[in-house]
Amino acid sequence: MPRTLDVYLHRHLIGKLVQKDHGHMVFDYVESWLTNPTAIPLSQSLPLTKKHFTRNDCRGFFAGVLPDENKREIIARNLGISARNDLAMLERIGGECAGAVTFIAEGTSLPEPEREYRRLSAPELADIIKRLPRRPLLAGEEGIRLSLAGAQDKIAVHVSGGQISLPLNGAPSTHILKPAIERFEGMVFNEALCMRLAQGAGLNTANMEICRVEGIDYLLVQRYHRALDTESPEGPERLRREHQEDFCQALGIVPEHKYQNEGGPSIKQCFELVRAASSTPVIDLQVLLDAVIFNWLIGNHDAHGKNFSLVYRGEIGSRRQTRLAPLYDLISTVYYPELSPKMAMKLGGEYLSERITPANFERLAEEAGLAKPMMKRRVLELVEAVVSTLRTVTTDHPVTVAVAKVIQSRCERKLRGFTA
Repeated sequence: MPRTLDVYLHRHLIGKLVQKDHGHMVFDYVESWLTNPTAIPLSQSLPLTKKHFTRNDCRGFFAGVLPDENKREIIARNLGISARNDLAMLERIGGECAGAVTFIAEGTSLPEPEREYRRLSAPELADIIKRLPRRPLLAGEEGIRLSLAGAQDKIAVHVSGGQISLPLNGAPSTHILKPAIERFEGMVFNEALCMRLAQGAGLNTANMEICRVEGIDYLLVQRYHRALDTESPEGPERLRREHQEDFCQALGIVPEHKYQNEGGPSIKQCFELVRAASSTPVIDLQVLLDAVIFNWLIGNHDAHGKNFSLVYRGEIGSRRQTRLAPLYDLISTVYYPELSPKMAMKLGGEYLSERITPANFERLAEEAGLAKPMMKRRVLELVEAVVSTLRTVTTDHPVTVAVAKVIQSRCERKLRGFTA
């Protein structure tokens, strides 16, 4: 028998996600949304149309809401469902998701925005962090329906006045809490350094801070798609969701294929997407170029299509803007020798960052429709900005010191390659 989820954007019922008897998902916008003069599409890959979106059409967006890889497997076992059943997983954990989308079983009312939160003491927070590897996203615990894409242990939380709480029954979160990863020494400090270097170099990044609870280090990253509504009363109810989607979702590419050599987006496709979708393409194309150069400089080889997003600012029915989202997940993966030296996306036809030359950037300029002289100039400007910022960043942790040295050395080599 078919199973159906109601798909809400903000608090508007916009479509139906149906699992047919053969197990495949299909998606349709509801007629009331298609005839709504203020209606917007759920995704760049799902335009407003009466078209019946097949599994191949829609799975890129809907599967992209869910966790990746082994986290998905563990969640499925904990919930007693199939790891390959996207609809069943969305039904169980698709309450508080990235952006402004919510999934509710058909015939069930969307919960009122009561903004329920469970305050966490330090011992409770530490206990949750320790349990995340066994119970990702706390899936299955009473009142918790959270979904975050990606393969890393993390949890969505609400932070107010320094107090960390768990959002319950679909209440919006404000931050993502990312604990240290046992396999990769000092990942929290690595990411924090790279994010600070990006900010110092003038790149737009998500706000974050390093925190510690009962001896556990974690990164607290502010969600860029949550905003305060100044017209609402004071308190948690002022928090408003803004919609967003990563580049794989926008291009209709399933998360299993996020790497270019597996069918994921190329840098050229990323530039084409921003040029077509952004409300301010001239600005956002420059930001995307800076992100590509910066990731190359720090040795972030895991910058795939799910690590870039579009954010849709403003509410439905009001003046909205589509912008390239602030950068996130900036990590020097070259610091960990066990990780692949191959970049997630080719840069000017080359996967290995150590082989990149000015000729590769000239090819990138052609692919992205940008001027070659500007491309070289921007590389040199960002090298200088990163090196300058390295002198000002506090390096009070051994991993921060070590990663800073790696990045300094890379920048010096890249500078020689571009000025020889």
